[in-house]
Amino acid sequence: MARCGRYIAILFALASATALAGCKQSSSSLDSSSDLSTASTSVPVSYEATAELSKKWESDPKNVSKGLAYANALESIGQSKKQLEVYRKLVALNPANTKLASLYGRKLVSIGRSNEAVPVLERAAQSGDADWRTHSALGSAYDQQGLYQKARAEYQKALTLDPQNLSVQNNMGMSFALEGDLKQAETTLRQADAIPRSKTEPRIRQNLALVVGLQGRFDEASKLASEDLPAEQVQENMAYLQKMLSQPNTWQQISEGASG
Repeated sequence: MARCGRYIAILFALASATALAGCKQSSSSLDSSSDLSTASTSVPVSYEATAELSKKWESDPKNVSKGLAYANALESIGQSKKQLEVYRKLVALNPANTKLASLYGRKLVSIGRSNEAVPVLERAAQSGDADWRTHSALGSAYDQQGLYQKARAEYQKALTLDPQNLSVQNNMGMSFALEGDLKQAETTLRQADAIPRSKTEPRIRQNLALVVGLQGRFDEASKLASEDLPAEQVQENMAYLQKMLSQPNTWQQISEGASG
């Protein structure tokens, strides 16, 4: 990722399983039938309280609500590895809970562990009651592995469930870009940008600016980027983009920046 640079890495970050700027719901109080979320609790949990939550879960390890409360507390105090282990155990103990599996898979995708995420999300996606987040996360996992056609098939399933979902449309566009199909990437992102509520989602325009810039239309890309970024930053980004495009192996660098 270092070869590609901060700008490309940020703009190519896929939205994975969450909305671009949607409200995240704490999962600590949700049961197995609720819309589980990877969001942490809004207020940091003390180490003492975390230890107490650990005891409650250990006394009833199949309990999803107790496990998620403990997992959220672990995230709150920066114990992400332990949090993932809690998710893994919860999924193993609740194999029929597809929403829980989706939650675990989405978390794995968000940290780039697609090899682990794919089998978890594939099972959740094939359950018959998967929501758009599951299909979108599976698409992102496939994109991380360079399986772009499989990724877009999952994004299309997600859009069937939620036709104007900006997160999924963003991922669809960037999947085309990662494969090198800049024209289709631009078309897809422009369609997303035409949705009125996209005006509050700068990532759509910034990714569109990137795709346009990668085609050498720097003035147009600058105009798009300027809708959300200060002029100095736009100028810096465009200069970097032009420099990058003048170097060999550009697409290899972009792909590394996107999935690294």
